[in-house]
Amino acid sequence: MKTALSLHLPSWLRRLLRPLLDPYRRYHHARLIHAARVVLGLLVSILLTTGLNLPHGEWASVTMLIVIGGLQHHGNIGKKAIERAYGTLIGAGLGLAVVAQQAWLGIPLLTYSIMSLACGFFAYHAIGKGGYTALLSAITLFVVAGHGYNPMTDGLWRTVDILIGIVLALAFSFALPLYAVYSWRYNLASGLRDCATVYGRIISGQSANADEHLKLMTKLNATMLQLRSLMPSVSKEVKISITELEAIQGHFRMCLSTLEILANIRPTGADQADMTQLQSRLSAEHRYISRQLIGMARALQAGATDRLERKAEAALLEMPTEGGVPTELAGYQLLTRQLVKNLDRLQHRLARTARRWKI
Repeated sequence: MKTALSLHLPSWLRRLLRPLLDPYRRYHHARLIHAARVVLGLLVSILLTTGLNLPHGEWASVTMLIVIGGLQHHGNIGKKAIERAYGTLIGAGLGLAVVAQQAWLGIPLLTYSIMSLACGFFAYHAIGKGGYTALLSAITLFVVAGHGYNPMTDGLWRTVDILIGIVLALAFSFALPLYAVYSWRYNLASGLRDCATVYGRIISGQSANADEHLKLMTKLNATMLQLRSLMPSVSKEVKISITELEAIQGHFRMCLSTLEILANIRPTGADQADMTQLQSRLSAEHRYISRQLIGMARALQAGATDRLERKAEAALLEMPTEGGVPTELAGYQLLTRQLVKNLDRLQHRLARTARRWKI
């Protein structure tokens, strides 16, 4: 999938920058890109503060690391960077006030009490929403004021350095952004492919207790947890409501649960003849399930959303449970039909939101 930027670049430059412009490659090299962005930001910070010969210039670099060092996804950066910037500004302002009152009144016990009470206030607010802003305010207070004896000029220069670090951090945080929606898309695509593999094992009669099957299910459960952790950032980035993302997550979770149950209730041994007959009856469902899982995975990975417009045949979705099936196989048949309907709903959800997550 080409980005708007890549369409305006010469072909030779597009080939050279392909690892950076292609979303799938950026997803696979997210840590390297984030590390490179921090390296470049710190280099600019050091060169700028050293070139201008700013006192205590190292605090610009420290601030930059605090603001974006641990932030990778674009959906987190805007909100978190602003929260951290507020924290440093509040702490710096309070630190200058503490230095000023100590220079004016010269009462150490009062200075210590003011700083301790201020940090107690920040600690009270550090537990809950905006907690990191409060904690960073307390840290910055001590960075600027020390124990209240720092010269006012030192406090002012450290505040200037902190402001420089914030500006540079915000500038570099938006350079070559790493979108959480990439991780969400490609992890969901990988999960759907793994579901197709698990389903293939089930209909071919392979054991649910085999190591390979257990490893796949463990991987799928980890994928589901990772998708949930990405939802708030994805919602901010592409303006898909949390409710819609929860619905997609719910269909994926239901798919995993259904596969796990199917793997454990599939009869073997003496019932194999009946099972073979039932598998023949469910051949249309088997083809549909495998096709849908792989099709949705390809659409998410490559952005080929036309695959999501294909509808299941009404007869397949509305097909009643057939009679003449042994009791022990009726549940297997019913769950297979339910899986068909669940995947159709998942496809519908992905198709409806495709124009937002296809970036």
